[in-house]
Amino acid sequence: MSGDHDHQSGSATTRALTIGIALNLAFVAVEAFFGWKVDSLALLADAGHNLSDVAGLVLALGGVLAGKLKPDAKHTYGWKRASILAAFGNAVLLLVAMGALAWEALGRLRDPVATEGRTIMIVAGVGIVVNAGTALLFMRGRESDLNIRGAFVHMAADALVSAGVVVAGGLTLWFGWNSIDPVVSLLIVVVIVAGTLSLFKQSVHLLFDGVPDSIDLNAVRLFLESLPGVERVAGLHVWAMGTSDIALTAHLVMPTALANDAFFEHATKQLHDRFAIAHVTLQPVGAAFASPCGETNPVEGGDAPAERS
Repeated sequence: MSGDHDHQSGSATTRALTIGIALNLAFVAVEAFFGWKVDSLALLADAGHNLSDVAGLVLALGGVLAGKLKPDAKHTYGWKRASILAAFGNAVLLLVAMGALAWEALGRLRDPVATEGRTIMIVAGVGIVVNAGTALLFMRGRESDLNIRGAFVHMAADALVSAGVVVAGGLTLWFGWNSIDPVVSLLIVVVIVAGTLSLFKQSVHLLFDGVPDSIDLNAVRLFLESLPGVERVAGLHVWAMGTSDIALTAHLVMPTALANDAFFEHATKQLHDRFAIAHVTLQPVGAAFASPCGETNPVEGGDAPAERS
């Protein structure tokens, strides 16, 4: 991947996040005002949720900007892991916001409050447009970058919340069902929490140097073992440096073969093209030995265990 492509992609992401922050901040102000005016829990809860998502987008933007900082003598990998922290923060923020929404909704179930359905529907309808439009800004990057996926999940969840608020407003307007407002809020909480748990678990997994979900570790091992002169692979480690950067280190047991520059250039290129691993360190050794972190080598003739840092 060229440096120019990375710069263009990073600039597009920064621009998308900045636009998303501005749009959602403006909508939060509108939604909070009308929620207060008509005393709608669904609107106020949605405004609070949108505010948490503004903070989430700010976190995501911070992760992107931190990832652009150059490595130095104290941070030789740079600050790429900030994007993983941003994804984790996004998930935690969303779960906390949903917990607060559920608590308030349960209170409203015990004591329903009359709301103005027409205003609720109009404001929430605008929210669907704003949130869905913002989510579309992150469609392309969500598959390859967990940080951007966190931003996408937030915005898509907001669009869902707003759609639920429209339904609640309609039922209140047409049938006078004041209790439907907190009921819809609780249903939205269940749906969003179910979707957010995956983001939470994945970000925690990467924070503890877990193998990224996009990597088949056995396939990586088989490829390395297929290289000319390699008898087997020991000390294989694959981890995420950031939400879009993957690193690998391994010992290649090569008792008799000579590994030259062409060998390493081919191996590095194939690891990048096949597995999207951009940071590769391969060490040829005459015999397998225990890695510094105490990892044992795979048993010869057997299936290789999935090794992780």
